[in-house]
Amino acid sequence: MSNGAGARPEHRPATVTARTLLRALAALLAACLMTIGATASAHAAPQDDLIKVFVVPDPAQTGGQLATLQSIAASTLGDASRSGEIFDLNRGQAQKDGGALTDPADQLHPGWILRLPQDASGPDVQLARDTGAQSATSAPPASGQQTSATFTFPLAAAVAVLGAFLLALITAGIVGRRKVRKAYAATVRAVRGLGEPMRRRRLLMQRRATGRRFATDAESVRRAYGTLGEFAPTRQQPEKPVHALRVDATGVTVWLAASDSADAPWTNVDSTRWRRPAAATGWLTRGDEPGTAAQASVGAACLVRAGTDEDGEPVFVDLSRLDGVLSVSGDRTVARDVVQNLLAEIARTRPNTPVTVLRGADGDLPLAVPDGLRQLPRVDAPAPAAPVAGRGTVRAGASRRPVRGLVVVTGTPGEREAAELAALCGPGGAGWTGLVYGEAGGAHWRWRTDADGHVDIPVLDVRLTVPA
Repeated sequence: MSNGAGARPEHRPATVTARTLLRALAALLAACLMTIGATASAHAAPQDDLIKVFVVPDPAQTGGQLATLQSIAASTLGDASRSGEIFDLNRGQAQKDGGALTDPADQLHPGWILRLPQDASGPDVQLARDTGAQSATSAPPASGQQTSATFTFPLAAAVAVLGAFLLALITAGIVGRRKVRKAYAATVRAVRGLGEPMRRRRLLMQRRATGRRFATDAESVRRAYGTLGEFAPTRQQPEKPVHALRVDATGVTVWLAASDSADAPWTNVDSTRWRRPAAATGWLTRGDEPGTAAQASVGAACLVRAGTDEDGEPVFVDLSRLDGVLSVSGDRTVARDVVQNLLAEIARTRPNTPVTVLRGADGDLPLAVPDGLRQLPRVDAPAPAAPVAGRGTVRAGASRRPVRGLVVVTGTPGEREAAELAALCGPGGAGWTGLVYGEAGGAHWRWRTDADGHVDIPVLDVRLTVPA
């Protein structure tokens, strides 16, 4: 089910787990409380170690009369003749002041604690704890004072309470794990956000350095055009179209059609790529001089460096193989950089190439035409011939078309711009090449950019870093 009710069972296991843990926590806490209560009861003073005593009062509290064994026996036992029992219970017992009762006629001192028979009663009878010796007997509280109890907390109870606390923390973590994950993800995004401007600035500086490198690197261009001659037509075999090249210090890599192959010293990399070491003999050093057809083939090519690969090496594409319109979409700023770089490349190798710039329906990013190109405000294009059946503005199997002129559209072409593209770049038109940084319907070449300055070229299965 796709509704909300159908989605609830997906969360039920987590809810049941949380409830189970909460119930276990409650049971553990209850057990802890029972343990503590039982321990406290076990450590409470038992009633059978309490004895009855009489505390000899100060004469100031009795109107100047001193207490005697007889008066104590009369007030607590109801019979003065039982004073001997009190004497027997306290004979020789040390008192707090160091004195002791050694004779029935001895004077009693205020503060002495005298034991009484268990049947003693009355307002003067108090309870005290029997510790086995009179000197250790706990004195009863004075009149008006509150009693205090000693409470001990055993180790087992402490461990139980600690375990309950840890379980509570674990339970809270499980119950709130989604919030914790969200908080962690938010923190990671915030940290990344702090470094994002610096990362973008660093990438932009690297791309600008690539643009400066392209402006001064004529050697890689010479080597790229030299490589094309190895696949130019000869008396023995027709031309093998090279759709892209990668030039580096150790060799050259070319992209051929899947149905083509290359002879030694070329070795196959995959279904479309072939590689030759830099030290291998090139076409210009073979025994045969290049023929007119080979020279014409190389001269018709329009190699441009679209960017650098992951190793920082330039990758060339041949715009003469475009035969129509290139659509560069994705991040608009980087897409504009792609077209700007292609214009700069053409200005270096094919100066004075005519260029016309059309503003698309959403074209809001201006483009500067390099000084080496000849910008035309408007081109009067011939009316396009009727298209061949099954072929649109850009054919699926593009053939070579020399770059005679460039039509640049800044943004997605509107109805008027699309008509001018068809007239200038389509079949039967002026034979120009279209460069659009925006979505162009029916384009055979489609490149896509991202905000980090990369361009994906699906037909070559490569991702390049765009100069800026």
